[in-house]
Amino acid sequence: LILLACGSFNPITNMHMRLFELARDHLHQTGQYRVIEGIMSPVNDDYGKKGLVSARHRIAMAKLALETSDWIRADPWESEQETWTETVKVLRKLEKGKCFKKRKSDELKPILSISFLENQASIEVSHFLFVFPVLPELKLLCGADFLRTFKTPNLWKEEHIKEIVEKFGLVCISRAGSDPAQYINESDLLTKYQHNIFLVKEWIQNEISATQIRYALCRGLSVKYLVPDSVISYIAHHNIYTEESERKNEGDLLQPLKLH
Repeated sequence: LILLACGSFNPITNMHMRLFELARDHLHQTGQYRVIEGIMSPVNDDYGKKGLVSARHRIAMAKLALETSDWIRADPWESEQETWTETVKVLRKLEKGKCFKKRKSDELKPILSISFLENQASIEVSHFLFVFPVLPELKLLCGADFLRTFKTPNLWKEEHIKEIVEKFGLVCISRAGSDPAQYINESDLLTKYQHNIFLVKEWIQNEISATQIRYALCRGLSVKYLVPDSVISYIAHHNIYTEESERKNEGDLLQPLKLH
């Protein structure tokens, strides 16, 4: 199984990485899955979220943070598109991009690379089956409050929600104050496909918020142990988070809302 997380990662925090670890542990404990890769896909600049800094910086920070992981990586494809790309389209692109890369250890490791597709006319499924008897599933990893956004008018297309939960599935990590089971019960669509929604309880509550991290940085406060040291150094070197950067896109509608 492969986990994909889409989001701002503005900036990436230790909690973002913990989501992957929690999800992998839970899925392994079911005895039904083996997680082989985690992918972070930072959103395009055109999304229009308040305070969203350049994707160039967000990708760089994610790559620095993930240098310590041997199974999670950042993929720049979504952020490099000309405009904002809907989450379901990122999932579709990844679904078509199953391939293998040779590692230094000479062991074949399954890799989903969106960028790999740009120069490929087709993918031979038989190449994948040579190593695994079945193709790995791709699931969207998110925080439990993500389910609540499905109820936001015009933020999601109904057919896209259906495709995500029916074809791919969700792995939702609980947060304090959120009730993912309730969000599912309040939706006929989510209830119908709840067998494909994995709810993971966070056994150590961790409420690190990227928004609060930015506020602290703007005020000159320490964020050590909340964000990887390499990311803190990068932020300081490039002076990324300032009062000016927090005003970016202020008053603008999110791109998906502009399309309705």
